Amino acid sequence: MAEETPVLTEQRGKVLLITLNRPEQRNSVNRDLAEALAAALDRLDADPGLVVGVLTGNGKGFSAGMDLKAFLDGGMPNLPGRGFAGIVERGARKPLIAAVEGFALAGGLEIALSCDLVVAAKGARLGVPEVGVGLFAGAGALLRLPRQLPYSLAMEMALTADPITAERAYELGMVNRLTEPGGAVDAAMELAERMTRNAPLGMAASKEIIRECWGRTEAEFWAFQDTLLDSVFSSEDAREGASAFAEKRSPNWQGR
Repeated sequence: MAEETPVLTEQRGKVLLITLNRPEQRNSVNRDLAEALAAALDRLDADPGLVVGVLTGNGKGFSAGMDLKAFLDGGMPNLPGRGFAGIVERGARKPLIAAVEGFALAGGLEIALSCDLVVAAKGARLGVPEVGVGLFAGAGALLRLPRQLPYSLAMEMALTADPITAERAYELGMVNRLTEPGGAVDAAMELAERMTRNAPLGMAASKEIIRECWGRTEAEFWAFQDTLLDSVFSSEDAREGASAFAEKRSPNWQGR
């Protein structure tokens, strides 16, 4: 029997819902899923009618990470220029929200951490258990966890392989919204809909600046921001935003 499409996409207004679709394999990542996820992210960025993406998993959880059987057969499901799962080194230019139910483990958590915001259901387990199977979290968690959690907890997770709950991650700021089980996608869509009211160019620039400011001096930060400032502040959307404010109406963003 042929395997189902590994990634599903559904447009809901200005939001693209992307669903990892290997539920019988706990949405583990093989090459086909990586390529399909990269294609979905390209669609999000290329379509001017889409403003925000929501990424979730089908079945009982978000993703259990790399498909170890596929790893034994063909190595890691990394794509050139994009890394593991087609997302961890280069994701979407537009905002992306992870909606986590059940579990996001190993590479699954690293996929979630590659998104800009995380919504998670109560009781979901978030962890990097790679050291327990002879590996380490090589798809970005060791970079991103210490930025979002206390250093000591990030180190504990990496060395013990023990997960934390979504509740604990919410308390520490790694999770933006905490929901009842089954409510992660709805809450993520609500958050995405709020974001669709804003200027696409301004959001994309804000995302890039926040992500790329780590490790820069203040002088380096201003120089980097200047590379984006002119293109956004001289855009049609900048004029539209000012006009809409003056005329007390809702802006009509064009993304240019």
